[in-house]
Amino acid sequence: MVKPSRTPPAAPAAPAGRGVDHELRVGSTAHYDDPAYYASAYRTRAEDVAFYVALASAHGGPVLEYGCGAGRITIPMARTGVSVVGVDHSEAMLDELATALAKEPREVRARVSAKRGDMRELRIARRFALVLSTFNTFLHLYTREDVERYLERVHAHLAPRGRFVFDASLPSPIDLARDPGRPLRTPPLRHPSFGKCRYAERFDYDAARQILFVSMEFEPLSADQAPFATPLAHRQFFPQELEALLHYNGFEVERVEGGWEGEPLDRYSDVGIWTCRARSLRKSRPRAR
Repeated sequence: MVKPSRTPPAAPAAPAGRGVDHELRVGSTAHYDDPAYYASAYRTRAEDVAFYVALASAHGGPVLEYGCGAGRITIPMARTGVSVVGVDHSEAMLDELATALAKEPREVRARVSAKRGDMRELRIARRFALVLSTFNTFLHLYTREDVERYLERVHAHLAPRGRFVFDASLPSPIDLARDPGRPLRTPPLRHPSFGKCRYAERFDYDAARQILFVSMEFEPLSADQAPFATPLAHRQFFPQELEALLHYNGFEVERVEGGWEGEPLDRYSDVGIWTCRARSLRKSRPRAR
């Protein structure tokens, strides 16, 4: 994969918003319809797992994880003794989560509850010490309305003194400026279903909507397999933009890190990790004159 930390995220917890175009709708879901390739592509990604496991252990649970997917982060958190509710919109990824959980000890299985639904709408009748949006799930919120609806749900699910933590790849000027007509090629890779493939990615940035469309292109070396492509759509959020969105939707940012080991966010960071707490959403009454 090209720059795996910048490209496909964990399975999204919501599809593209109502009324959006087909390109967005497919780009928000297609990558997660192939859990076997997804697992293969990210099997060595471990830094974010260690970060969220340590965070969950420190908070003690319960944890609500948006974009839980097949449990790459969910299950390691549960193994530490923390109860986790995972939310995802991909049925295929949640099926993989169920398969993975079946191999775990009974006590681990008992700590995980999975719910399929739209992260902007799903209501859970409990509050959580820690709410997470893992591995770029936040980048599937394509409009301001999407962000507002989602943050309202997060706010409603946070326990008093709870924390909301999420990560998001930062916009890369190099990727945003790429010519979509020129594929970025890598050495061949092995697809779990189609064997060895030539692989390339195309980047097409819609600056008006701040959405980066990525086409992951596979050309199986086997003569009986046709080439195919998997689209992915990521909203590009700039750090100061995110700070404003969080502030005006009832959150106070406690810290922003630029790496999984606590590195400061700076001009060289390719990921941001936001730790927030909720403020009261009640509007203050106007003062009498």
